[in-house]
Amino acid sequence: MTDQDLQLYDAIRFAKEAEQKAATFYADGATKTNNPMGKKLFEQLADFERYHFQKLTELENSLRAQGKFIGYEGRELLLSPILPFDRKEKNRMSVMDIITTAMDLETKAGEMYKGLALQTPDPDGKAMFERLAKEEQNHYRILANAYPKLNQFGEWDLGL
Repeated sequence: MTDQDLQLYDAIRFAKEAEQKAATFYADGATKTNNPMGKKLFEQLADFERYHFQKLTELENSLRAQGKFIGYEGRELLLSPILPFDRKEKNRMSVMDIITTAMDLETKAGEMYKGLALQTPDPDGKAMFERLAKEEQNHYRILANAYPKLNQFGEWDLGL
């Protein structure tokens, strides 16, 4: 096993830990909002981060067993409007803290995956890490869209 292999395994292990923490963070966030849209968003983000963890585990197992990267087809976060519902968030300050922290987590995860893509010569590995970075950027975008109305009016609006 080369130093480069060890660095990759360490990076994957770190990424898995980050995904696991993010999933727990979002699941906890879902319990702290009283709003159906916020609850659904946080639950879906938690599920998405668990999916990333699962795929990173598959990648790690494949690299160890066969020395090969896996293909990663990616996944879309599809949010549909929940109607009717009261857009007001009763726990606004708590939820604002969650969204602010979540945006930071998504930014860091996206940057980590971009860095791994740049360091990975394997086309499947590069494509997987680029797709993971794109998915994290999309999560950030969704959270950033919700932020202004929650901050200003205490209302959920994902721009759907």
